[in-house]
Amino acid sequence: MPAAPRARPTDLFTPEEWAPFQARSRLAGPLLVAHCWGVIALAAAVGVTWPILIPLCVAIIGTRQLGLAILMHEAAHGGLSPNRRFNDFLGHWLCAVPVGAALDVYRPYHLAHHKYAQQAEDPDLVLSAPFPVTRASLHRKIVRDLTGQTFFKQRVLFAFKAFASRRDEDMAEGAVVTGRSVTPFLLVNATLFAGLVLAGVWWAWFALWLLPLATWFPMVTRLRNIAEHACVEGSATDPFRAARTTRASWWERAFIAPYRVNFHAEHHLFMHVPCGKLPALHRAIRSKPQGARMEVAGGYIEVLRQASAGGGRSACPSTPGASGSDTR
Repeated sequence: MPAAPRARPTDLFTPEEWAPFQARSRLAGPLLVAHCWGVIALAAAVGVTWPILIPLCVAIIGTRQLGLAILMHEAAHGGLSPNRRFNDFLGHWLCAVPVGAALDVYRPYHLAHHKYAQQAEDPDLVLSAPFPVTRASLHRKIVRDLTGQTFFKQRVLFAFKAFASRRDEDMAEGAVVTGRSVTPFLLVNATLFAGLVLAGVWWAWFALWLLPLATWFPMVTRLRNIAEHACVEGSATDPFRAARTTRASWWERAFIAPYRVNFHAEHHLFMHVPCGKLPALHRAIRSKPQGARMEVAGGYIEVLRQASAGGGRSACPSTPGASGSDTR
């Protein structure tokens, strides 16, 4: 089975230019995890204090639940800490388990995605291959996400089957619940619930943790999946087009794409570069002639329009880099 085409740092950079992207901080990863939980706690406190703001808090918390999944992804690449044991502790117990995942299951699955990106053996190909779809189809998908139907399928049905059979279940569309993650997920969430009961706000677990997890989190996870690989022509043959980078405004970073997840083309080119360095890596690659081949979208609304442009393959761009320029 053929692996995806690769680019090497030496294809673009001198050793001096590449050196800053190889360094890993001992503090950056733990600080990102602390930031994610801090935003969740602050949004929950706001929702408890001013219940009228709960809809806004649900969107903020749901995006940071995606942030936990993104930081689990960072840990899968060893990006949260140079210490492997500490990296895996943070990535599993503080990022993966609270949202129903397991780092030890996710890592080999995700590395297979990188090895075979956009090839027939890519386990994530099912997420991008159906696009573009009709606008009606995309609308139905988003409605299923926001009404909890996707959550029920992925976090209840899959969890029940995985727990009953002790076999790993379908990983697609964020369904990373397995028999090995069900019990830790329930224990961590029981601990969260108990803490809120002791604080006298038991209802906050339902309104400000479970509700975001069942609605906004699946929806932004879907948007992330679409933006990363859907409708990128040449993605199976050109390493500079294996994925899409999406320019994200401040509100998109707050409500859709936290922790530099929008820099996905750069991540697929050099997957061990920490997420905090991806904006600088983007600028460095775009300064090289090869950078002009990258697929860069102007925002998530642009990507959704492209991915739902009538359901025909003609909706996909055919010119490398035609959908955007630089990313801030």
